Amino acid sequence: MVQVLVDYAPNVWKLLNGLVCVYKPAGESAHRVRKSLLGKLSRELCEMDCREPTPFVEIEGDTTKPMSVTVRPNYADHPLVIGPRYVVEDFKCRWATYLGFNTSGVFLLGLNKGTYMAYKLNSKYPIRTYRLTAEMGYTTNNLFKTGKVVDRHSFNHVRLAFLENLLASIEATHQRNVFQICGVDIQSQEAYELAASGLVRPVNSKIPIVYSCKCVEFNPPEFTLEIQSINEYEAFLLALVHSIGLKLRTLATCISVQCIRHSFFTLDNALLKKHWTLQDVVTNIKNNQKLFNKINIINQTVMKTEEENNN
Repeated sequence: MVQVLVDYAPNVWKLLNGLVCVYKPAGESAHRVRKSLLGKLSRELCEMDCREPTPFVEIEGDTTKPMSVTVRPNYADHPLVIGPRYVVEDFKCRWATYLGFNTSGVFLLGLNKGTYMAYKLNSKYPIRTYRLTAEMGYTTNNLFKTGKVVDRHSFNHVRLAFLENLLASIEATHQRNVFQICGVDIQSQEAYELAASGLVRPVNSKIPIVYSCKCVEFNPPEFTLEIQSINEYEAFLLALVHSIGLKLRTLATCISVQCIRHSFFTLDNALLKKHWTLQDVVTNIKNNQKLFNKINIINQTVMKTEEENNN
């Protein structure tokens, strides 16, 4: 980056338009993460060279005679009077999807003109991938490890084959339900054409759908699931783990929820909290824009090829 862009805050402000991918820690709300990031950016902007106060022009003298023009500092526009040049409220910011208090992982924020990109990303590329780590043998009042234990049960009878069969059943049930919600018979030609046209999703964006559910680690009493879904929320994921425990004739409680992928953004794209600096955020926005454009070009090419084949 050119030195003048690093030193002059108004030029850097113009670069803060786009998608920022950060790593949200568990135990922090989405609102707190947003406030922390914007607060850090605004403080660093204020530490840079900001614009000078606008001059105050005063015209004095008798109006019937030549008048004198005096230019002096305008204290009404001085930072010591009106406050910092940049504050959190100056930013337009929205998240692509909300992550719960106990959920960590990929968290996408649209800054300023990038708020539309955040909306477009969630509407056009909505699939997210989660890793849920659970522990068998007990359940809590909030279905998470931080809650109070309310019941216990043995888990020695649970085998990996039982769990995998159950996960395949859950996956099939959700895929069948999404066709039923769309009012289409899953055995019909219409269902085939709907599936061939792309991702099948319900009209109601409040209905969570699981497209893939598999066990990536099984080490009793703990096991780890990898789930691909849309319209999900933290309470749904915790309840899903709880229901899996019940269907295995035991109890299971979620001890970790991590979003490892949102659309084509992965953990490799996410900035850790120690990297929430102005320089790293500007670089992240630039890289995310390139990735976003690349995916759009690929999708447009695929759609064009499919149209030509159909014709």
